[in-house]
Amino acid sequence: MTENTTITSHPDAKMTERQDAITEGVAVLTGDPKRAIAQIAGPIMVAMLFQAVYNLADAVWVAGLGSDALAAVGFVTPIFMIFIGLGSGLGAGVTSAVSRRIGAGDRAGADNAAMHGIAIVLVLSAIVTPALLLFLEPLVLALGAGETAGYAIEYGLIIFAGTVFILFADILYAIFTAEGNTRRTMYAVAASAVLNIVLDPILIYGAGMGIAGAGWATLISMAAVCALLLYWSLVRKDTYIAINWGRFSPNGHTTMDILTVGIPASLEFVLMSAAAIVINSLLVQVSGPDAVAVYTGGWRIVFFALIPFIAMSIAVVSVAGAAYGARKYDKLKVAHSFAVQSGILIGLGLSLLTWFLAPFISWIFTYSAGSTHLAGGITAFLMTMCFFYPFIAPGMMSAGVFEGTGRGIFALAVEFLRNLVFIAVSAWALAVPLGMGEVGVWWGIVAGNILGSIAGYLWARFYIARLIAIGKGPETA
Repeated sequence: MTENTTITSHPDAKMTERQDAITEGVAVLTGDPKRAIAQIAGPIMVAMLFQAVYNLADAVWVAGLGSDALAAVGFVTPIFMIFIGLGSGLGAGVTSAVSRRIGAGDRAGADNAAMHGIAIVLVLSAIVTPALLLFLEPLVLALGAGETAGYAIEYGLIIFAGTVFILFADILYAIFTAEGNTRRTMYAVAASAVLNIVLDPILIYGAGMGIAGAGWATLISMAAVCALLLYWSLVRKDTYIAINWGRFSPNGHTTMDILTVGIPASLEFVLMSAAAIVINSLLVQVSGPDAVAVYTGGWRIVFFALIPFIAMSIAVVSVAGAAYGARKYDKLKVAHSFAVQSGILIGLGLSLLTWFLAPFISWIFTYSAGSTHLAGGITAFLMTMCFFYPFIAPGMMSAGVFEGTGRGIFALAVEFLRNLVFIAVSAWALAVPLGMGEVGVWWGIVAGNILGSIAGYLWARFYIARLIAIGKGPETA
């Protein structure tokens, strides 16, 4: 009897366990804002760390081909940032729209918003891919690639052929993040990064493909991550949000709700790309291609320092969206304050760490005979960039609040000021009129980031205070 009872009760236990897994992320998302940010940001941080390790490993393997190959990746990067921005921006729009509906208790609406995001990105990839492939050569030449253009075109054609995989992965990440299920994204990104790291040396050197091998490694790993995320959604079916075309009901309001955040967020990357183009042009003008190689290699290290802040800001988008959907505006203030304060402390620690370790870190980009001469420049670059780390959090967390509450245009305005006013103007002024050259460009980046972050923070505090004072906001869809 006991054995039979155990056997018959087991399916019920499994059903309860599955239901707990489905609702756990949502319970965290709609609970204490501090706990939610910490629990959601943690897996995202680990996932991004894996991605950054891949980016670093990719740059290290490419650097082994010589400084021209590394510089070529730098010339493709501004175009790639626009391309990535489309996926990440739409992802922010999907996260915002879905999390607001979850906060409002509208599960069917959340499913429909997720499917709208997928439909948008499939159409977008069909438009963007041929455009990028067709205009890649004139673009890299216009950006000043010069003698490195061959490398840049070879690498870019492969990367941009996989537009659909990268855009689709961004939307799937956004859906999982919106429901607070960031452990799954962590596993997926980790698997993708490990696969990429393994494939890089095999394809670049083992198969003799050179810089093209780095492109193919990225493409294959992104296709694999899409397959894994779809497996959880379509085969295991243990997620809160259902990816099912039967739940898709075309709705113009839902589409605009996603695009209201997604388009400004995408344009933020366009602005960052525009700033990168200005920076690359200034560096070529005042110092030459090697300065671009230093900037490209050094910025990949800087990205490691950005990981905690990006992860926390993504968590803020979800938490702010849920709080806004539930009309609990006090939670917005708590989430914003907690994220900013925590980020400032993290930034201080990372600044000190970078300052002392810069000479050792730079070695990983200068191990080959073709890149040894970059060591001093990368070391100096890192020791300059670390000065703005404590100021990152106020700006990024404020952008997270704007995007989470559907005010993507506010975040875009701050990014415009930061990139095309503060950074671009400061870099030009210090490098050219004041004659500081390459170092002036670096300090312009630092000054611009600090000024932009302060502007974003002050705007966000005013916005949150106004919401609390009014006691109500626009109706959520």
